[in-house]
Amino acid sequence: MVKINPNFLKLQGNYLFAEIARFVKEYTEANPDKKVIKLGIGDVTEPLNPTVIAGLNEGVAEMSRRETFQGYPPYEGFDFVREAIAKNDFADRGINISKDEIFVSTGAKEDTANFQELFSTDMRIAITDPVYPVYLDTNVMSGRGGDFANGRYTNVTYLDCNAENNFIPAIPTGKVDIIYLCFPNNPTGQVATKAQLTKWVEYAKANNALILFDAAYEAFIREPDIPHSIFEIPGARECAVEFRSLSKTAGFTGTRFAYTIIPNDVMITDETGAKHQLNKIWVRRQATKFNGVSYIIQKGAAAVFTSEGQIQVKKTIDYYLENTKIIGAGLSKLGISYTGGKNSPYIWLKTPNNMGSWEFFHKLLNEANVVGTPGVGFGKCGEGYFRLTGFGARANIEEAMERFAKLKF
Repeated sequence: MVKINPNFLKLQGNYLFAEIARFVKEYTEANPDKKVIKLGIGDVTEPLNPTVIAGLNEGVAEMSRRETFQGYPPYEGFDFVREAIAKNDFADRGINISKDEIFVSTGAKEDTANFQELFSTDMRIAITDPVYPVYLDTNVMSGRGGDFANGRYTNVTYLDCNAENNFIPAIPTGKVDIIYLCFPNNPTGQVATKAQLTKWVEYAKANNALILFDAAYEAFIREPDIPHSIFEIPGARECAVEFRSLSKTAGFTGTRFAYTIIPNDVMITDETGAKHQLNKIWVRRQATKFNGVSYIIQKGAAAVFTSEGQIQVKKTIDYYLENTKIIGAGLSKLGISYTGGKNSPYIWLKTPNNMGSWEFFHKLLNEANVVGTPGVGFGKCGEGYFRLTGFGARANIEEAMERFAKLKF
């Protein structure tokens, strides 16, 4: 008899964004004449920039010739793209990261989901609430969650983020082993200062903990004093791993390219206390379960890190940030409070009249034909909040806010 992994039965409901897609599908099928504006799932809408297209075309041309044809790519990624990342993202910011500490993949979602496989199931994880669901769900699948009671898993340390602490999590009072942080944050759009991240690094080093730092939205940071990388913090090379992606940065949601940074200094122990280089453990995992990112995609990705590519990427990100500015202005006129938008593509708003997150979702969909994301889908602390994204055509963003203004609360 084939038995299910019992941990899968501990997952709560459907995956958040699949549930949203189901409701939207049902609504559009029942109302085919309605124009639905989607500001829920964080999917980009602007096309790939010309420099990237040129890189992809060059890759295609090279694959058509025997002398430049490429077969299986390296598990870690081609040197040319890893060297470009090391220079552009790190060396140019005064950060010491070498190409052999960079690992290319098809998405930060996959990497943050898969990385927990490297650790013992008795490791205690700390996760912010609200949080990107993948961090929590994959640990529950692996058996680290414990039982689900009163809206939370018993074996997880939750780091509450709310209006009282300006959506910045406090350092745990007890000991945890693995800490998930995301800045700029998804879903709240909040950022962390150097002083705040320094406290996390100090905690990790003092408690032999590991920080898994999701920096997928760092390219949206516009304030000069906000760190773009955990590795800007002294000591982070010994206790942190960073995840980055071109999905939101360069429009690769449908093209798929991301990269994980694992410094050679990060060590983890086995049951005997012997130390192992985390970098090498990840290589072993990837070699077994992953066949790399295609040469063509890596050629397109490398173009992002050229001087011209960076100019074009910044222009697109500025476009999305202008969208969030429009959303924020519209909400302010309605007296709706929010965070985010300045250094992030996300707006995290307080639902009017203390409406529930899903109640507001359905009101917005049915009365304004606008889709957002219920805050409670990101955790218990997200109840009464709602996420909107700046990804979309300018005309749709403006129309969405006009529809907002007509809603009756």
